[in-house]
Amino acid sequence: MIRTPETPFTLLRRSFRDVLPASGRELKSWHDFASRIPDPELQHQALMSLTTKRFHADGGTVYATAAHPAHLHTLVKLIVAFQTISDYLDNLCDRSTSLDPADFRQLHQAMLDAVTRNGELHDYYAHRAEKNDGGYLNALVTTCQESIASLPSYPLVQAGILRLVGLYCDLQVHKHVRVEEREPRLIKWFEQHAEQFPELAWYEFSAATGSTLGMFMLFLAASDEDLTPEDVEKILHAYFPWIGGLHILLDYFIDQEEDLEGGDLNFVTYYESTDEAYERIRTFASRSLQALEDLPSPRFHRLVIQGLVGMYFSDTKVLGDSPHRAFVLELTEGMGRIASLFHWVCRYYRKRYDSY
Repeated sequence: MIRTPETPFTLLRRSFRDVLPASGRELKSWHDFASRIPDPELQHQALMSLTTKRFHADGGTVYATAAHPAHLHTLVKLIVAFQTISDYLDNLCDRSTSLDPADFRQLHQAMLDAVTRNGELHDYYAHRAEKNDGGYLNALVTTCQESIASLPSYPLVQAGILRLVGLYCDLQVHKHVRVEEREPRLIKWFEQHAEQFPELAWYEFSAATGSTLGMFMLFLAASDEDLTPEDVEKILHAYFPWIGGLHILLDYFIDQEEDLEGGDLNFVTYYESTDEAYERIRTFASRSLQALEDLPSPRFHRLVIQGLVGMYFSDTKVLGDSPHRAFVLELTEGMGRIASLFHWVCRYYRKRYDSY
């Protein structure tokens, strides 16, 4: 049975008392493992992903606040390990030595293996020069496999999770190839799905596929012995494309300048104007709130969405002298007082836990 935190204070209490300390221990353990990786390039990318993207794992563990105590630590372990795989592979594709789509596809096989019951391990580094990670990626995959094996309703969610993970892996392949190939590949890929998502531009579809939140929600759902196939379909409909799209548009929104400097693809920059970007982010926020009304315990999901806005907009890159400051504060306040509460709590947390 899922324990739904019905108030922000319940969610925050469980987060700071139970979930974030457990997440911190898991991240510290993976950081220690990564520091022993023999290959210097793989070690560098693993440590960088754990250091600069820690908030991804910490944020994802909000779903464990709704878990029954018997499954709480399993979900924290699973979410942290799975998000760590995602962030590590993203770094290997973004910042490392390869532009080979076959390499990106093989690396991301790890994510598919991680969420497959009785899944196998593969040679994830088969298409790159750097190979010796000291068992780091295999250990992350195995940790996920062991965790999902203990979730009672995982057989009901596996197909949905594999669907979302498959889209995520496709995205990672298409967006990390040579610069001149990225946009044509992404547009052609979207054309295969455009009829199903007529309200989206190709770059909004791509953004939605980049979210891991739907996967985390299905992990949580799998801990509920009373889960039904209908519940799974409702979760998939709410999280893809709206909640997942909001998640990644917020992520890209705060990283616009950083991605411009690094030459990285950023889907928010495809809007014709800043005002259009603002309006579409508002639309994704509104549609996310509408979509969650069909879910069991909609109040919990509303807290998650309000927390999502509060968390991302607590980043110093969109505060201070940022030209986006007015929009950031307006949307945060427009999501309700709870979003503003999360905004300030996350600003405090960032200052306190910005390093190990």
